[in-house]
Amino acid sequence: MTGKSSGQPITQISVEELAQRLATEDANIQLVDVREPQEIALARIHGFINLPLSEYAQWGQQIHSILNSEAETLVLCHHGMRSAQMCEWLVSQGFTNVKNIAGGIDAYSVLVDSSIPQY
Repeated sequence: MTGKSSGQPITQISVEELAQRLATEDANIQLVDVREPQEIALARIHGFINLPLSEYAQWGQQIHSILNSEAETLVLCHHGMRSAQMCEWLVSQGFTNVKNIAGGIDAYSVLVDSSIPQY
């Protein structure tokens, strides 16, 4: 994954805010999960598209045909580190409204929906 960091802090969204956004079924948001397929098999939130960071070579060049660079984009991983990396890269690619889901799916499981397994 290449791209210079913008130096700007990435906007964070809490898992509680994510739950509220998901409840409204806002069609204007893009939901991206950067975890590995085996992690998705263990725990997932409906509506997210999977773009594993380890498979960047397969999808990186097509990012503008996969996602709308002007739409609000919420990025998820296990704890929030890989998603922050993806957010920085998206911003470097010209995406204008990117938010990292703080705490990742682990925090979502603990604070919002305990039916999602922790791993």
